[in-house]
Amino acid sequence: MKRTVGEMLVRSGIRLPLFLWSLAVLYPIFWMFLGAFKTNAEIYANPWGFPEQFNFDNFVTAWTDYNIDTSVFNSLIVTAVGAILCLVLAIPTAYALERIRFKGSQLLFTLYISAMMIPMVLGWIPLFFLLAQFNLLDNIFGLAIVYAISQLPFTIFVLTSFMGTIPKSLEESAAIDGMSPYGVLWKIVTPLTMSGIITVTIMNAIQFWNEYFMALIFLQSSENYTLALAIDFISNEAQYTNAWGVLFASLVFAIVPVIILYSIFQRRITKGMTEGAIKG
Repeated sequence: MKRTVGEMLVRSGIRLPLFLWSLAVLYPIFWMFLGAFKTNAEIYANPWGFPEQFNFDNFVTAWTDYNIDTSVFNSLIVTAVGAILCLVLAIPTAYALERIRFKGSQLLFTLYISAMMIPMVLGWIPLFFLLAQFNLLDNIFGLAIVYAISQLPFTIFVLTSFMGTIPKSLEESAAIDGMSPYGVLWKIVTPLTMSGIITVTIMNAIQFWNEYFMALIFLQSSENYTLALAIDFISNEAQYTNAWGVLFASLVFAIVPVIILYSIFQRRITKGMTEGAIKG
């Protein structure tokens, strides 16, 4: 079936802005990757061109001289501990709010959801003094706890949407067979909500990996810096040392894991968010 001129113009009008937006997003990333393989002389001489020779000196310098290796390790620890702790807290809470009806359960659920509307910046000063009181200031595990708590309302909101569609008959049958409530939760409900769990875990992990402001406030010593703080330090140094290639290389260290993670789980994330929206 031939398309009319009007239909072709409509399709072009829709796709052209999307193409231009994709170009505006992808070109700076492509430029950053090219800069990571250039010397400072090449960056100043031809900032938009290809390097004369692809070398990894900037990556080695960033990894060894600017402690990117330690920062990557710290970010991995904070991201993993924060994501796991958030799940450990969110899964039982979401199940209790969705399945166990008690006085004030709806009010408690509303409080959790309303916490998503409160800007996190309002809690930074109280959290600073609270972490100092518990000797968790300038501690990556203290930062991981803050990350986990900050994403708890969103995680509960998503998981309750998935748990609400699980037939209660499955849980009742397991209870009749003698399974405890915790057994029902971990052996019946949790596997059936795995799509939602994977989705929120990936989204939380990306959020924790890229977070900057709370790390800046709660971490003070350079050996505890996360990757975002280390990159900020290199950025400030580059203004005086002209280490722009090293800065680009450190940015590559930060962005490549996110690209790989999202590329692997892209369909899972899209499917999980779609199912959660439909089920909610």
